Amino acid sequence: MATVQVAINELGRRIGQDHHNAKLTNGEVEMLIQMHGEGIGYRRLATMFDVSPSAVRYIVKGRMRAQYPVEFRVVHIRD
Repeated sequence: MATVQVAINELGRRIGQDHHNAKLTNGEVEMLIQMHGEGIGYRRLATMFDVSPSAVRYIVKGRMRAQYPVEFRVVHIRD
């Protein structure tokens, strides 16, 4: 059985790239925010990262993917 560390918020829920519905890695989110700061629009970023323009807007404005981990937990993964 393999083990992996996952980021957890204050409620004990997975966040960031460790969340089961995450489409982007934490690195991709940082890159997306940086590219928007350099003047690239929501639609173009959405196409580049294969997500919706509204998801890009929520990330850039801090409404999505804006939590910081309180702790990391070890999770066992079945092979």
